[in-house]
Amino acid sequence: MKIHEYQAKELFKKYAVPVPQGGIAFTADEAVAVAKKLGGYPVVVKAQIHAGGRGKGGGVKLAQSVDEVHSIAAEIIGMNLVTHQTGADGQRVKKVLVEQGLNIAKELYLSIIPDRSTAQIVIMASEAGGMDIEAVAAETPEKIIKVPVNPQQGLQPYHCRAVAFGLNLSPAVIKPFVAMLKSLYRLFIEADCSLLEINPLVITAEETVMALDAKVNFDDNALFRHTDIQEYRDLDEEDPLEVEASKFNLNYINLDGNVGNMVNGAGLAMATMDIIKQAGAEPANFLDVGGGASAEMVENGFRIILSDPNVKGILINIFGGILRCDVLANGVVEAAKKTGIKVPVVVRMEGTNVEAGRQILAKSGLNLITAADLKDAAQKIAEVVQ
Repeated sequence: MKIHEYQAKELFKKYAVPVPQGGIAFTADEAVAVAKKLGGYPVVVKAQIHAGGRGKGGGVKLAQSVDEVHSIAAEIIGMNLVTHQTGADGQRVKKVLVEQGLNIAKELYLSIIPDRSTAQIVIMASEAGGMDIEAVAAETPEKIIKVPVNPQQGLQPYHCRAVAFGLNLSPAVIKPFVAMLKSLYRLFIEADCSLLEINPLVITAEETVMALDAKVNFDDNALFRHTDIQEYRDLDEEDPLEVEASKFNLNYINLDGNVGNMVNGAGLAMATMDIIKQAGAEPANFLDVGGGASAEMVENGFRIILSDPNVKGILINIFGGILRCDVLANGVVEAAKKTGIKVPVVVRMEGTNVEAGRQILAKSGLNLITAADLKDAAQKIAEVVQ
């Protein structure tokens, strides 16, 4: 789950991580009121959407007066902000964060992520912080230092020293930086984060350390432990189909293709999308109905796929184990009766009760295309959508 920058900074404050003074505003007048409370200029007006690259897209601007705060906030609120993370359609801005301006001496990059390949937590940092960190990672990766932390041992003093020395921090800055890093690591672990990123982390002319930006993502599977964090969820920032799927515990991700997929098992779903692309078509979604899906879950998944206007055909690829083929077939038939299928459907089923499932589909009166195996299924769905 993603949250906004201002929400991430609220969490930072709880963990004593220094952040600029500021406040959220939903209108230009509210932005002015926040700026007046800050007691001085310049101030920064920052669009709040679930995407990076806001500065390059025109969503972060400096204001030198009350009039500029009002005009900039009025310009940003309601705009369709396009960044490299939003796609071509962009994301509509509904609120801005107004913050005090800082006397910045140096910009750094800092993040904490899990590394699945080593089963460790990795602290990444770079002196080349700021808007072009992606270019730094691509062109000069040696400028990014990585410090692995064994999660069973936790963050140790030598980890902090490695990061601080790698960033060439001055002696006056090292102590507050280490204290901040300890707090950030504790937040990462205690809140079950999947990403914690500050870009930029700034050193001010007064030699203070400040999180100028804040990006925090959480492990969806751990949210049941964090009811307070669940309240940060902003449904306006999520794909409507993905929000609908989450109501039924379906693992659904909307994509840009034209072949809808219903698969049981994340690995099988990834393989199905790969082979669809190899056949010359494009997947419209990732949908894992799970091993223990009921007929109702299958029905809702089918309905969500059909509600995507880009879907020109559907591929059902099921290996019957815990989810029996007859249960899947009943769910598909019920969904078809309620929604009406107007696109071709290719079905490949194997496993538990496969013959019973095939009989249910055969007697349903639906116009289905059967496939012998996964490769055959991908080729047939690619042909019908093209």
